[in-house]
Amino acid sequence: MLSFGFHNRNKRASALLSLAGAAIFSATAFSGALARDGAPHAEEPAVEQPLHMLVSLNEQTIKVYRGLDLVETSPISSGKSGYSTPTGVFSILEKRRKHFSNLYDDAPMPFMQRLTWSGIALHQGRLPGYPASHGCIRLPRSFAKSLFGITQRGAHVVVTREAAEPLSIRHDVLPQPFVPETEVASLSGDNIAADPALRGAIREASVETPMSVVLPENPYFDRPLRMIITPQKQPGRVEVLQKLLNQMGFNAGPADGVMGRKTRAAISLYQEGADLPVTGKLTDALEARIRADAGYVKPRNAMLRVRRKFHDIYEAPVSIRDIETEIGTHVFTALDFEQGDGSVNWIAVNAEGARGAKPMDVLDRIDIPEEVAEDLSRMLTPGTSLTITDRSFKRNTGLGTDFVVVTR
Repeated sequence: MLSFGFHNRNKRASALLSLAGAAIFSATAFSGALARDGAPHAEEPAVEQPLHMLVSLNEQTIKVYRGLDLVETSPISSGKSGYSTPTGVFSILEKRRKHFSNLYDDAPMPFMQRLTWSGIALHQGRLPGYPASHGCIRLPRSFAKSLFGITQRGAHVVVTREAAEPLSIRHDVLPQPFVPETEVASLSGDNIAADPALRGAIREASVETPMSVVLPENPYFDRPLRMIITPQKQPGRVEVLQKLLNQMGFNAGPADGVMGRKTRAAISLYQEGADLPVTGKLTDALEARIRADAGYVKPRNAMLRVRRKFHDIYEAPVSIRDIETEIGTHVFTALDFEQGDGSVNWIAVNAEGARGAKPMDVLDRIDIPEEVAEDLSRMLTPGTSLTITDRSFKRNTGLGTDFVVVTR
């Protein structure tokens, strides 16, 4: 369990935070009243939802969204026969206003936004009205320039055959911002002075307003996380048996999944000690008996990985029910929220169309341990995405990359 930032040795600290929060609210209400009486005040900043792009190869279009809102559409020219543009989930890895191809005779690629280190990018180019590139996604000049000016490294680009669109979605599996529980207590100057855990977290307000508590902030709040859940290959029946027999002191040899001489001998020794018929053969009943005696707990069958700015920062095992059933590839993105908010809305994009299950059905099959869910809530930032897929993803290349999922 992660600590929220105060020492447990002085429980009064957490108990006093609530009243301090009320003081902040009172001060805010007071300043709001002044604003209504004519005092100048700054306008609330406009909410800026996460930017993401959806490319349809069949329609030869790119659509730019902020959250659920479509802000721009443009024609494209994707890869021609023999150089087809891959479909999947990508992120912008690199941006260059002036770039020349490393693969095709230094061909100019203005306003280049790289999607893979193997040669796929968005860039300005000729649009004849049909797929004509060597795999890149060509854009009209004005659109390429405009898009270049509003994107950042890490922004999602989802490439599909049929057109896709983002949909609003709510589900318990999708993380929500962490909100600590506090209790009401008096917050006097004597209490603060006597409490070193509080002194560093409190600033003195003006003479007219009470004391206020400054809660610790997430220093990475402006950096969206990239999360992915993928199935993990499970050990075979014999491999698990070998590990359990070895744990119990029977020498079953290396856990290689091969029912060899040592493994059969270990089974015989176990049967003899358990007053069972000594056969050296594995049956369903014997397997269940060995698992029970060894206290075997079936491992989780999927892995959650988290990256920030192309670097791995967290991973934990999770579970997928009915793992043999197709999942497809789905991208879930958290919309904008402020620090201290108790909830956030999410959107979903189906990156494989008819293949696999619907986004809500996929979420119904995911089980995340409680402690992992709390960790994710504490780390959550606006624009964070969660990709759930039964495809493999490209790992680190040494050049800095993201969870790239190719669906063809």
